[in-house]
Amino acid sequence: MDFREVASNEKMDGFRKEVRAWLEKNVPEEMKNPVDSDDRHEERYHFWREKNKELGAKGWLYPTFPKQYGGGGLSAEHVDVLIEEFHAYGAPYAKRPNYLAGVLLVWGTEEQRQEFLVPLVKGEMIGYNKYTEPHSGSDLASYQSTAVKDGDMWVLNGSNAFPGGHEDETNAVYFGPMLTDKEAPRHRNLGFFMVPYPTPGLTFKRMNTLQGTGQCFIYLDDVRVPNENLVGGDHQGWQVMGTALEQEHGGNGTNYHEEKPIDNLVSYMQRNRKEGKIPGGDPVLQQIAAEAWNEFHSVSIMDTRVTWMYHNKIKMQWEGPVTFVYARINTLRNAARIREVMGMYALLGAHDPLAPQGGAQEVHQRNSLQAQHGSGSFNISKVVAARRIGISRTREQAAPTPNTATNFGV
Repeated sequence: MDFREVASNEKMDGFRKEVRAWLEKNVPEEMKNPVDSDDRHEERYHFWREKNKELGAKGWLYPTFPKQYGGGGLSAEHVDVLIEEFHAYGAPYAKRPNYLAGVLLVWGTEEQRQEFLVPLVKGEMIGYNKYTEPHSGSDLASYQSTAVKDGDMWVLNGSNAFPGGHEDETNAVYFGPMLTDKEAPRHRNLGFFMVPYPTPGLTFKRMNTLQGTGQCFIYLDDVRVPNENLVGGDHQGWQVMGTALEQEHGGNGTNYHEEKPIDNLVSYMQRNRKEGKIPGGDPVLQQIAAEAWNEFHSVSIMDTRVTWMYHNKIKMQWEGPVTFVYARINTLRNAARIREVMGMYALLGAHDPLAPQGGAQEVHQRNSLQAQHGSGSFNISKVVAARRIGISRTREQAAPTPNTATNFGV
């Protein structure tokens, strides 16, 4: 259970019981979170794609989004209940942070919201970002994948690394920037496009990464999309991307941080101490474990503040990006602490009979490294934070989000 227990009040008791009953009725044991997310990946993916439609129909997939677009119109407290109950049950739920939904609320036309936002929020469609190009990594200002206007259509060519995707997906959309004007200056030469899948010319190849096989390369070869799939102006893609990245870089906070690795570390220490084994009784290693626990909850407290500010429409400048940087540092630092305490046992995988806690810490070790590269590399996060607190060569303001630039509360 979330240590804050912000939603533990009488007003939420009925909703909590409703969520718990839905989980018990709808989620079999084999569809709960495995130790390694790559286990039974395809089977669980298709199961949860269907369950997300049920959650969307109840308004639970995007609980704080407006009802007129398929959301639940619920409060941040409802989100906490959903996350707490899904987590306690061992089911995957994270408010579905699909940043295209927020982009469409800020920048989309009403027609685009009806065509793309409503099915996303209802779980009928799934969105994947297409940001990283193989040649430039996190430097989106160096985008080379092109979009050329052809009457009422755009012809797209290029490639991206690391989006999700499934060959047999029937209703998905890839979204992100494309170079629309090679002669225009940086930050004024991009458009932001939504590319349906399946569509002729869009193919992908599965990647085998440190985290598993959940990501892929995508290739766009003369992919044609209508002008209605361009969000914002054809030279405004950088500004539209800013809204997506503002959310991704901590601008709307996070209702939940994965505390399982820290709980596992503490229980490992307690069990070994009870049995009179090292490292349980080692005072130095006890101190290291305590540092990991304290710092993790420091991050959670900081993020709680950002979440509270976001839902109360309080203008933020540095709070989100600074918290995001600190969280990434903490993830890597705590992974090192876990290795120091547990030694080589922290590196035994989920299928090794000697692995403590089913190999959960080995999975965390891999995920902690990936966390330094997702959402833009770590150096990008530090640059964003530096610009917000005024210690960089340039300064920037927070990009618009649904809670700062619209009348919608999400």
